[in-house]
Amino acid sequence: MRTALSEGPSTRVVMLLLWSAGVYLRLTVMVAPPLAPTIAADLGLGQAATGALTTFPILMLAIAGLAASWLISRIGARRTLVIALILVAFSSAARGVGGVAALFGATALMGVAIAGIQPSLPTLLTIWSPQRIALGTAVYMNGMLMGEVLGSTLTLPLVLPLADGDWRLALVMWSMPALIPAMLVFGLTRDRDSRAPDTGGWMPAWREGLVWRLGILLGASGSLFFGVNAYLGPVLEGRGEDGLLDLALGLFNGTQLLASALMFWLGRRWIGRPMPLFAMLLIGLSGLGGFVLLPGISGIIALFPAGLAAGITLILIVALPPLYTRGNRTAALAAGMFAIGAVNNFLVPLLGGVVADYRDNVVYALIPIFVYGLIAAPLARRLPDPATAAAQTA
Repeated sequence: MRTALSEGPSTRVVMLLLWSAGVYLRLTVMVAPPLAPTIAADLGLGQAATGALTTFPILMLAIAGLAASWLISRIGARRTLVIALILVAFSSAARGVGGVAALFGATALMGVAIAGIQPSLPTLLTIWSPQRIALGTAVYMNGMLMGEVLGSTLTLPLVLPLADGDWRLALVMWSMPALIPAMLVFGLTRDRDSRAPDTGGWMPAWREGLVWRLGILLGASGSLFFGVNAYLGPVLEGRGEDGLLDLALGLFNGTQLLASALMFWLGRRWIGRPMPLFAMLLIGLSGLGGFVLLPGISGIIALFPAGLAAGITLILIVALPPLYTRGNRTAALAAGMFAIGAVNNFLVPLLGGVVADYRDNVVYALIPIFVYGLIAAPLARRLPDPATAAAQTA
Protein backbone atom coordinates (compact mmCIF):
# COMPACT_ATOMS: atom_id res chain seq x y z
CA MET A 1 0.00 0.00 0.00
CA ARG A 2 1.31 3.42 -0.90
CA THR A 3 1.97 5.88 1.88
CA ALA A 4 3.16 9.45 2.19
CA LEU A 5 6.57 8.04 3.01
CA SER A 6 6.94 6.17 -0.28
CA GLU A 7 5.29 7.23 -3.51
CA GLY A 8 3.10 10.03 -2.20
CA PRO A 9 -0.42 9.82 -0.85
CA SER A 10 -2.69 7.05 -2.08
CA THR A 11 -5.93 7.83 -3.87
CA ARG A 12 -7.97 7.21 -0.71
CA VAL A 13 -5.73 9.50 1.31
CA VAL A 14 -5.91 12.18 -1.38
CA MET A 15 -9.70 12.10 -1.37
CA LEU A 16 -9.81 12.21 2.43
CA LEU A 17 -7.53 15.25 2.51
CA LEU A 18 -9.40 17.04 -0.25
CA TRP A 19 -12.77 16.40 1.40
CA SER A 20 -11.77 17.39 4.93
CA ALA A 21 -10.10 20.61 3.77
CA GLY A 22 -13.05 21.35 1.49
CA VAL A 23 -15.40 21.38 4.48
CA TYR A 24 -13.75 24.57 5.72
CA LEU A 25 -14.11 26.42 2.43
CA ARG A 26 -17.58 27.48 3.59
CA LEU A 27 -18.50 26.06 6.99
CA THR A 28 -17.37 29.03 9.06
CA VAL A 29 -19.00 31.44 6.59
CA MET A 30 -22.34 29.66 6.67
CA VAL A 31 -22.75 29.69 10.44
CA ALA A 32 -23.34 33.45 10.10
CA PRO A 33 -26.83 33.41 8.46
CA PRO A 34 -28.58 31.46 11.25
CA LEU A 35 -26.75 33.50 13.91
CA ALA A 36 -27.27 36.82 12.09
CA PRO A 37 -30.53 37.85 13.84
CA THR A 38 -28.98 37.18 17.26
CA ILE A 39 -25.74 38.98 16.41
CA ALA A 40 -27.63 41.92 14.86
CA ALA A 41 -29.83 42.30 17.94
CA ASP A 42 -26.83 42.08 20.27
CA LEU A 43 -24.63 44.53 18.35
CA GLY A 44 -27.30 46.75 16.76
CA LEU A 45 -26.54 45.97 13.09
CA GLY A 46 -28.65 47.21 10.15
CA GLN A 47 -29.76 45.17 7.14
CA ALA A 48 -26.67 45.86 5.02
CA ALA A 49 -24.30 45.10 7.92
CA THR A 50 -26.23 41.94 8.79
CA GLY A 51 -25.94 40.73 5.20
CA ALA A 52 -22.22 41.58 5.23
CA LEU A 53 -21.67 38.98 7.98
CA THR A 54 -22.06 36.42 5.19
CA THR A 55 -20.76 38.36 2.19
CA PHE A 56 -17.80 40.24 3.74
CA PRO A 57 -15.58 37.13 3.91
CA ILE A 58 -16.31 36.62 0.23
CA LEU A 59 -14.95 40.09 -0.55
CA MET A 60 -11.77 39.19 1.29
CA LEU A 61 -11.43 36.13 -0.93
CA ALA A 62 -11.11 38.51 -3.84
CA ILE A 63 -8.57 40.74 -2.12
CA ALA A 64 -6.41 37.88 -0.86
CA GLY A 65 -6.85 35.39 -3.70
CA LEU A 66 -3.91 36.71 -5.70
CA ALA A 67 -1.73 36.70 -2.62
CA ALA A 68 -2.61 33.03 -2.19
CA SER A 69 -1.49 32.29 -5.74
CA TRP A 70 1.79 34.10 -5.06
CA LEU A 71 2.27 32.19 -1.79
CA ILE A 72 1.67 28.86 -3.53
CA SER A 73 4.38 29.75 -6.07
CA ARG A 74 6.82 30.45 -3.21
CA ILE A 75 6.17 27.83 -0.50
CA GLY A 76 3.96 25.32 -2.31
CA ALA A 77 0.28 24.45 -2.21
CA ARG A 78 0.65 21.98 0.70
CA ARG A 79 2.20 24.46 3.12
CA THR A 80 -0.22 27.17 2.00
CA LEU A 81 -3.15 24.86 2.72
CA VAL A 82 -1.91 23.94 6.20
CA ILE A 83 -1.31 27.58 7.16
CA ALA A 84 -4.68 28.63 5.77
CA LEU A 85 -6.60 25.99 7.73
CA ILE A 86 -4.90 26.97 10.98
CA LEU A 87 -5.70 30.63 10.32
CA VAL A 88 -9.34 29.77 9.57
CA ALA A 89 -9.69 28.09 12.96
CA PHE A 90 -8.38 31.00 15.02
CA SER A 91 -9.76 33.90 12.98
CA SER A 92 -13.26 32.41 12.82
CA ALA A 93 -13.29 31.84 16.57
CA ALA A 94 -12.03 35.40 17.13
CA ARG A 95 -15.20 36.84 15.55
CA GLY A 96 -16.85 36.59 18.94
CA VAL A 97 -14.19 38.19 21.14
CA GLY A 98 -15.44 41.79 21.09
CA GLY A 99 -17.75 44.32 19.47
CA VAL A 100 -18.53 45.30 15.89
CA ALA A 101 -14.93 46.23 14.99
CA ALA A 102 -13.57 42.91 16.27
CA LEU A 103 -16.37 41.01 14.55
CA PHE A 104 -15.65 42.43 11.11
CA GLY A 105 -11.87 42.48 11.58
CA ALA A 106 -11.81 38.77 12.41
CA THR A 107 -14.30 38.09 9.62
CA ALA A 108 -11.94 39.78 7.16
CA LEU A 109 -8.99 37.68 8.39
CA MET A 110 -11.09 34.55 8.06
CA GLY A 111 -11.81 35.47 4.45
CA VAL A 112 -8.07 35.86 3.83
CA ALA A 113 -7.49 32.39 5.24
CA ILE A 114 -10.19 30.81 3.08
CA ALA A 115 -8.59 32.51 0.09
CA GLY A 116 -5.52 30.38 0.78
CA ILE A 117 -7.53 27.16 0.71
CA GLN A 118 -9.34 27.81 -2.59
CA PRO A 119 -6.47 27.71 -5.12
CA SER A 120 -4.52 25.18 -3.05
CA LEU A 121 -7.04 22.38 -3.52
CA PRO A 122 -7.24 22.33 -7.35
CA THR A 123 -3.46 22.78 -7.52
CA LEU A 124 -2.84 19.82 -5.21
CA LEU A 125 -5.39 17.79 -7.16
CA THR A 126 -3.38 18.20 -10.39
CA ILE A 127 -0.28 17.01 -8.49
CA TRP A 128 -1.66 14.21 -6.31
CA SER A 129 -4.25 12.74 -8.70
CA PRO A 130 -4.03 14.27 -12.20
CA GLN A 131 -5.99 11.40 -13.77
CA ARG A 132 -8.97 11.93 -11.46
CA ILE A 133 -9.73 15.62 -11.88
CA ALA A 134 -13.51 15.23 -12.12
CA LEU A 135 -13.65 12.84 -9.15
CA GLY A 136 -11.29 14.91 -7.01
CA THR A 137 -13.22 18.10 -7.73
CA ALA A 138 -16.50 16.39 -6.85
CA VAL A 139 -14.95 15.14 -3.61
CA TYR A 140 -13.64 18.45 -2.26
CA MET A 141 -16.75 20.26 -3.48
CA ASN A 142 -18.80 17.67 -1.61
CA GLY A 143 -16.78 18.59 1.47
CA MET A 144 -17.44 22.28 0.86
CA LEU A 145 -21.16 21.74 0.34
CA MET A 146 -21.30 19.51 3.41
CA GLY A 147 -19.73 22.37 5.35
CA GLU A 148 -22.38 24.74 4.03
CA VAL A 149 -25.18 22.40 5.06
CA LEU A 150 -23.76 21.64 8.50
CA GLY A 151 -23.15 25.29 9.29
CA SER A 152 -26.52 26.54 8.07
CA THR A 153 -28.76 23.75 9.36
CA LEU A 154 -27.21 22.58 12.66
CA THR A 155 -26.28 25.93 14.20
CA LEU A 156 -29.73 26.83 15.55
CA PRO A 157 -31.09 23.42 16.57
CA LEU A 158 -27.85 21.87 17.88
CA VAL A 159 -24.76 24.05 18.33
CA LEU A 160 -26.41 27.20 19.76
CA PRO A 161 -28.24 25.19 22.47
CA LEU A 162 -24.97 23.39 23.28
CA ALA A 163 -23.41 26.85 23.64
CA ASP A 164 -26.22 27.80 26.08
CA GLY A 165 -27.52 30.39 23.61
CA ASP A 166 -24.17 32.21 23.39
CA TRP A 167 -23.46 33.04 19.73
CA ARG A 168 -19.82 33.80 20.57
CA LEU A 169 -19.22 30.32 22.00
CA ALA A 170 -21.11 28.79 19.07
CA LEU A 171 -18.58 30.38 16.70
CA VAL A 172 -15.70 28.84 18.67
CA MET A 173 -17.32 25.40 18.60
CA TRP A 174 -17.65 25.50 14.81
CA SER A 175 -14.20 27.00 14.18
CA MET A 176 -11.58 25.06 16.10
CA PRO A 177 -12.14 21.69 14.33
CA ALA A 178 -10.52 23.28 11.26
CA LEU A 179 -7.26 22.25 12.93
CA ILE A 180 -8.11 18.59 12.17
CA PRO A 181 -7.68 18.75 8.36
CA ALA A 182 -4.58 20.90 8.89
CA MET A 183 -3.01 18.13 10.97
CA LEU A 184 -4.10 15.48 8.46
CA VAL A 185 -2.49 17.28 5.52
CA PHE A 186 0.67 17.92 7.52
CA GLY A 187 0.91 14.36 8.83
CA LEU A 188 -0.08 12.34 5.77
CA THR A 189 1.80 14.17 2.99
CA ARG A 190 5.27 15.51 2.32
CA ASP A 191 6.47 18.57 0.42
CA ARG A 192 8.34 16.49 -2.16
CA ASP A 193 4.98 14.93 -3.18
CA SER A 194 3.22 18.31 -3.40
CA ARG A 195 5.35 20.40 -5.72
CA ALA A 196 3.57 21.91 -8.69
CA PRO A 197 5.44 21.95 -12.01
CA ASP A 198 6.67 25.41 -12.95
CA THR A 199 4.28 26.04 -15.85
CA GLY A 200 4.05 29.81 -15.52
CA GLY A 201 3.82 32.74 -13.14
CA TRP A 202 1.43 33.23 -10.25
CA MET A 203 -0.45 36.17 -11.78
CA PRO A 204 -3.70 35.35 -13.64
CA ALA A 205 -3.81 36.18 -17.34
CA TRP A 206 -6.07 39.21 -16.96
CA ARG A 207 -5.96 40.00 -20.67
CA GLU A 208 -7.47 36.65 -21.56
CA GLY A 209 -11.25 36.36 -21.57
CA LEU A 210 -11.32 32.93 -19.89
CA VAL A 211 -10.53 34.13 -16.37
CA TRP A 212 -13.20 36.84 -16.65
CA ARG A 213 -15.88 34.52 -17.99
CA LEU A 214 -15.21 31.97 -15.26
CA GLY A 215 -15.16 34.65 -12.58
CA ILE A 216 -18.39 36.29 -13.71
CA LEU A 217 -20.16 32.93 -13.91
CA LEU A 218 -18.84 31.99 -10.48
CA GLY A 219 -20.22 35.27 -9.20
CA ALA A 220 -23.67 34.42 -10.55
CA SER A 221 -23.73 31.12 -8.68
CA GLY A 222 -22.22 32.60 -5.51
CA SER A 223 -24.38 35.72 -5.33
CA LEU A 224 -27.47 33.52 -5.65
CA PHE A 225 -26.32 31.22 -2.86
CA PHE A 226 -24.88 33.77 -0.46
CA GLY A 227 -27.52 36.40 -1.22
CA VAL A 228 -30.39 34.06 -0.45
CA ASN A 229 -28.71 32.89 2.76
CA ALA A 230 -27.96 36.47 3.81
CA TYR A 231 -31.50 37.78 3.29
CA LEU A 232 -33.68 34.72 3.73
CA GLY A 233 -34.34 35.43 7.41
CA PRO A 234 -35.21 39.14 6.95
CA VAL A 235 -37.40 38.39 3.90
CA LEU A 236 -39.40 35.75 5.76
CA GLU A 237 -39.66 37.97 8.82
CA GLY A 238 -40.92 40.85 6.66
CA ARG A 239 -43.59 38.56 5.17
CA GLY A 240 -44.62 37.34 8.61
CA GLU A 241 -43.22 33.88 7.82
CA ASP A 242 -40.25 33.82 10.19
CA GLY A 243 -41.50 30.48 11.56
CA LEU A 244 -40.46 28.95 8.24
CA LEU A 245 -36.82 30.02 8.52
CA ASP A 246 -35.43 26.70 9.76
CA LEU A 247 -37.29 24.81 7.03
CA ALA A 248 -36.19 27.28 4.35
CA LEU A 249 -32.52 27.17 5.39
CA GLY A 250 -32.57 23.39 5.58
CA LEU A 251 -34.24 22.99 2.19
CA PHE A 252 -32.15 25.56 0.33
CA ASN A 253 -28.81 24.47 1.77
CA GLY A 254 -29.70 20.79 1.91
CA THR A 255 -29.99 20.76 -1.87
CA GLN A 256 -26.24 21.33 -1.97
CA LEU A 257 -25.65 17.75 -0.86
CA LEU A 258 -28.01 16.46 -3.53
CA ALA A 259 -26.16 18.60 -6.09
CA SER A 260 -22.86 17.10 -4.98
CA ALA A 261 -24.23 13.55 -5.13
CA LEU A 262 -25.60 14.11 -8.62
CA MET A 263 -22.23 15.44 -9.77
CA PHE A 264 -20.51 12.20 -8.74
CA TRP A 265 -22.74 10.63 -11.38
CA LEU A 266 -23.02 13.44 -13.93
CA GLY A 267 -19.66 15.17 -13.51
CA ARG A 268 -17.72 13.33 -16.21
CA ARG A 269 -20.49 14.03 -18.73
CA TRP A 270 -21.31 17.62 -17.75
CA ILE A 271 -18.02 19.20 -16.68
CA GLY A 272 -16.54 21.20 -19.55
CA ARG A 273 -19.80 21.36 -21.53
CA PRO A 274 -21.54 24.75 -21.85
CA MET A 275 -25.21 23.78 -22.07
CA PRO A 276 -25.58 22.09 -18.64
CA LEU A 277 -24.01 25.16 -17.04
CA PHE A 278 -26.29 27.54 -18.95
CA ALA A 279 -29.38 25.48 -18.09
CA MET A 280 -28.53 25.30 -14.38
CA LEU A 281 -28.14 29.08 -14.16
CA LEU A 282 -31.58 29.60 -15.69
CA ILE A 283 -33.15 27.02 -13.38
CA GLY A 284 -31.58 28.72 -10.36
CA LEU A 285 -32.94 32.12 -11.37
CA SER A 286 -36.39 30.65 -11.97
CA GLY A 287 -36.40 29.22 -8.46
CA LEU A 288 -35.37 32.57 -7.01
CA GLY A 289 -38.19 34.27 -8.89
CA GLY A 290 -40.63 31.70 -7.53
CA PHE A 291 -39.53 32.40 -3.96
CA VAL A 292 -40.00 36.15 -4.43
CA LEU A 293 -43.44 35.84 -6.01
CA LEU A 294 -44.99 32.98 -4.06
CA PRO A 295 -45.96 33.30 -0.39
CA GLY A 296 -45.75 30.71 2.33
CA ILE A 297 -44.77 27.13 1.74
CA SER A 298 -45.00 27.52 -2.05
CA GLY A 299 -42.19 30.06 -1.99
CA ILE A 300 -40.11 27.81 0.23
CA ILE A 301 -40.55 24.90 -2.20
CA ALA A 302 -39.31 27.17 -5.01
CA LEU A 303 -35.99 27.38 -3.18
CA PHE A 304 -35.35 23.70 -3.92
CA PRO A 305 -34.48 24.11 -7.64
CA ALA A 306 -32.69 27.37 -6.85
CA GLY A 307 -30.38 25.73 -4.32
CA LEU A 308 -29.86 22.60 -6.41
CA ALA A 309 -28.93 24.65 -9.48
CA ALA A 310 -26.59 26.90 -7.49
CA GLY A 311 -24.73 23.85 -6.15
CA ILE A 312 -24.40 22.12 -9.52
CA THR A 313 -23.33 25.36 -11.20
CA LEU A 314 -20.64 25.91 -8.61
CA ILE A 315 -19.15 22.45 -9.14
CA LEU A 316 -19.27 22.78 -12.92
CA ILE A 317 -17.31 26.05 -12.77
CA VAL A 318 -14.79 25.14 -10.06
CA ALA A 319 -13.85 21.95 -11.92
CA LEU A 320 -12.65 23.88 -14.96
CA PRO A 321 -9.24 25.38 -13.95
CA PRO A 322 -7.56 21.95 -13.50
CA LEU A 323 -8.93 20.95 -16.91
CA TYR A 324 -7.73 24.09 -18.68
CA THR A 325 -4.27 24.30 -17.06
CA ARG A 326 -1.60 22.49 -15.03
CA GLY A 327 0.79 23.38 -12.20
CA ASN A 328 1.24 27.03 -11.26
CA ARG A 329 -1.14 28.10 -14.00
CA THR A 330 -3.93 26.19 -12.28
CA ALA A 331 -3.39 28.19 -9.09
CA ALA A 332 -3.21 31.43 -11.09
CA LEU A 333 -6.39 30.75 -13.09
CA ALA A 334 -8.25 29.55 -10.00
CA ALA A 335 -7.11 32.58 -7.98
CA GLY A 336 -8.19 34.98 -10.70
CA MET A 337 -11.53 33.25 -11.14
CA PHE A 338 -12.19 33.20 -7.40
CA ALA A 339 -11.13 36.85 -7.09
CA ILE A 340 -13.56 38.05 -9.74
CA GLY A 341 -16.31 35.80 -8.46
CA ALA A 342 -15.75 36.88 -4.87
CA VAL A 343 -16.01 40.57 -5.74
CA ASN A 344 -19.37 39.94 -7.36
CA ASN A 345 -20.47 37.61 -4.55
CA PHE A 346 -19.93 40.53 -2.18
CA LEU A 347 -21.06 43.50 -4.24
CA VAL A 348 -24.26 42.06 -5.71
CA PRO A 349 -25.86 41.03 -2.36
CA LEU A 350 -24.53 44.22 -0.77
CA LEU A 351 -26.21 46.25 -3.51
CA GLY A 352 -29.35 44.32 -2.70
CA GLY A 353 -29.08 45.37 0.94
CA VAL A 354 -28.64 49.01 -0.03
CA VAL A 355 -31.66 48.86 -2.35
CA ALA A 356 -33.70 47.16 0.38
CA ASP A 357 -32.77 49.85 2.91
CA TYR A 358 -33.64 52.58 0.38
CA ARG A 359 -36.99 51.02 -0.53
CA ASP A 360 -37.65 49.97 3.07
CA ASN A 361 -38.56 46.50 1.77
CA VAL A 362 -36.08 43.65 2.19
CA VAL A 363 -37.54 41.69 -0.77
CA TYR A 364 -35.77 44.21 -3.03
CA ALA A 365 -32.45 42.77 -1.78
CA LEU A 366 -32.96 39.81 -4.12
CA ILE A 367 -33.60 41.82 -7.30
CA PRO A 368 -29.91 42.65 -8.12
CA ILE A 369 -29.06 38.95 -7.71
CA PHE A 370 -31.68 38.01 -10.29
CA VAL A 371 -30.61 40.70 -12.76
CA TYR A 372 -26.92 39.82 -12.47
CA GLY A 373 -27.65 36.16 -13.11
CA LEU A 374 -29.58 36.97 -16.26
CA ILE A 375 -26.66 39.04 -17.57
CA ALA A 376 -24.04 36.38 -16.72
CA ALA A 377 -25.82 33.25 -17.96
CA PRO A 378 -25.06 33.69 -21.70
CA LEU A 379 -21.32 33.61 -20.94
CA ALA A 380 -21.65 29.89 -20.17
CA ARG A 381 -22.21 29.21 -23.86
CA ARG A 382 -18.92 30.91 -24.79
CA LEU A 383 -16.55 28.77 -22.73
CA PRO A 384 -13.80 27.01 -24.74
CA ASP A 385 -13.42 23.26 -25.00
CA PRO A 386 -11.16 22.12 -22.11
CA ALA A 387 -9.14 19.69 -24.24
CA THR A 388 -8.31 22.38 -26.81
CA ALA A 389 -7.47 25.00 -24.16
CA ALA A 390 -5.23 22.59 -22.20
CA ALA A 391 -3.33 21.67 -25.36
CA GLN A 392 -2.72 25.33 -26.15
CA THR A 393 -1.37 26.07 -22.65
CA ALA A 394 0.66 22.89 -22.21
